[in-house]
Amino acid sequence: MVKKRKIKQSRKDQIPVSPAGSASISLDLERVDQNLLRINPAGGMRVPGLVYLSQELMDQEGAANALQQVANVACLPGIVKASLAMPDMHWGYGFPIGGVAAFDAAEGVVSPGGVGYDINCGCRLMTTDLMAHEMGGKMAGLLDALFAAVPCGVGRQGEVRVSNQELKKVLCQGASWAVAQGLGEPEDLDNIEDRGCLEGADPGVLSERALERGRPQLGTLGSGNHFLELDVVEEIFDPEAARVYGLGEGQLAVQLHSGSRGLGYQVCDDNLKLLLRWASRQGIALPDRQLVYAPLNSPQARAYLAGMKAAANFAFANRQIMTHLTRRTFEESLRISPKSLNMRLVIDVCHNIAKMEKHIVEGEPRLLCVHRKGATRAFAAGRPELPEAHRSLGQPVLIPGDMGRASYLLKALPGAMEQTFGSTCHGAGRSLSRQAAKKAARGRLIDQELDRRGVIVRAAGRATLAEEMPEAYKDVSRVVEVVHRAGISAKVARLRPLGVVKG
Repeated sequence: MVKKRKIKQSRKDQIPVSPAGSASISLDLERVDQNLLRINPAGGMRVPGLVYLSQELMDQEGAANALQQVANVACLPGIVKASLAMPDMHWGYGFPIGGVAAFDAAEGVVSPGGVGYDINCGCRLMTTDLMAHEMGGKMAGLLDALFAAVPCGVGRQGEVRVSNQELKKVLCQGASWAVAQGLGEPEDLDNIEDRGCLEGADPGVLSERALERGRPQLGTLGSGNHFLELDVVEEIFDPEAARVYGLGEGQLAVQLHSGSRGLGYQVCDDNLKLLLRWASRQGIALPDRQLVYAPLNSPQARAYLAGMKAAANFAFANRQIMTHLTRRTFEESLRISPKSLNMRLVIDVCHNIAKMEKHIVEGEPRLLCVHRKGATRAFAAGRPELPEAHRSLGQPVLIPGDMGRASYLLKALPGAMEQTFGSTCHGAGRSLSRQAAKKAARGRLIDQELDRRGVIVRAAGRATLAEEMPEAYKDVSRVVEVVHRAGISAKVARLRPLGVVKG
């Protein structure tokens, strides 16, 4: 069983657990269809839980803990329609990873546990004009060059150094700051969620510790499940969508997965401590202390959201800088021109975020605070937030898998707007905890196993490879099949990994 992260509290800061707390909610599960499980309201649940989960995925280890968290989220004030979870769900801090919940702007709340520690952990996909079969014996050298050029691993520092004053500009401007420094192309911004910048960020609410941790980490990958991956577009399911998104069979593509690094972690940690003390003084009873919240109309909520947006903008800038480093490394290592490479950004999506969005609920438009914790925005065609290039077709949705099997590009469908507040899954989802994965990997050479599968790996340490081995994750194809069948997002293309850089 995964142990929960502990936060030190003094005796006066203890928060009462609601009588409808996690221990007393007996889950009343109902299988709606092959893709959807319903948790009927019980105890303090204000709405049902709706979990997009096949029976096969439900039978995997750890599903019960995540289902309990779905029920706990359903107890929060102002929640609208249902507490949702995607098929890649697993246990997380507060919300399950894969959890989605929307709260009424006037009566609802924001919960840091519904966003997570790695604020705006996200993923981007780039295509190239190179064909994978043309790489021949160049792949290993290219991976070596990328491993050297893009700093990865715990505590690694980047080559882009900024003062505190300049860092505050990053926190307000996001990816556009990086582009203005020559670290990207203006057209990149058209293919980033919210054009790579959340308005309303306020660096002034961040602690000195958060700024101190973030300043040296711009342009760094980090560790754990973060990666830089080279893929081949192996199969096209929707030729028209693939053409619009710029994908073709045999093409060499690049994925990049990272977030807000130590800065985002510190923003979450600081706010959790503040909210735990505030909630204790208010006498607020919670179904789970990890779901501590603030009413959206409160100063505490406004301060958290302003800091969360600043961390999200840091993550957007971080991924943009690494994209620049990747482009430069390709050109230098392969000795080709930018025109011959033509590395284009297809999409950059957030995984851990809370946003104010307008959605139709029971036929009426409502302003909601949508929490996506290990879930991806999937806005269908016509949404004004989408760039013009995607507005007629729908948002491209990137679903990375594990480093030994596959990843998918999907397109958002109208069903997502009707069912999930424009949300879908974000990856394969863990099936083993990191500790269990390390135990299962004992005595094995994961890099050599992957090499026999045709995947070259460069990593800062063997421990990460053990934690991130393919068996530690669900089969992403089965996860994607659920959202495809449910009409939330449709398969466009499958990508197979060829080379991976891990922290």
